[in-house]
Amino acid sequence: MRRLLSTRPGRLVRELGAFGVVGGVCFLVDIALFQLLYAHVGVGAVTSKLLSTLVSMTFAFLGHRFWSFAGRARTGLRREYSLFAVVNGSTLLLGLAIVAFVRYPLGQEGALVLQLANVGSIAVGTVIRFLAYRRWVFPAPAADAADTPVRDAESSRPMQPS
Repeated sequence: MRRLLSTRPGRLVRELGAFGVVGGVCFLVDIALFQLLYAHVGVGAVTSKLLSTLVSMTFAFLGHRFWSFAGRARTGLRREYSLFAVVNGSTLLLGLAIVAFVRYPLGQEGALVLQLANVGSIAVGTVIRFLAYRRWVFPAPAADAADTPVRDAESSRPMQPS
């Protein structure tokens, strides 16, 4: 039981830490690219959000697959990338909707206000992505014998090692 308790929380902490680092780098890429495209190049707010998210999403997949969730089961690059794209596509649509809502119905054109909407959409999307990645994209590895205690069939209590 002690091994079980020390393994799973430790894995969660490691994954959350790596997820945070990868996410932080990708957040900076997203913010910088959005600012560059919208405020300096003159690309529209929604198009800037789309492009900045697509670039940061590519970096995120590589970082999460090969570092954040490297210890999880490998279910195939095609499957993982497809689910990753679906999760990120969903959060991208959410982010686009937030930026579009602030820009058009609310009539906000300022770079700062739109950047705040962008940051808010990233925060909401981050929570959704972490939970979805752990659950569907990079599932937990199959339980191995070290993590699963052997049970006594009669008492349903873990057996003591000999």
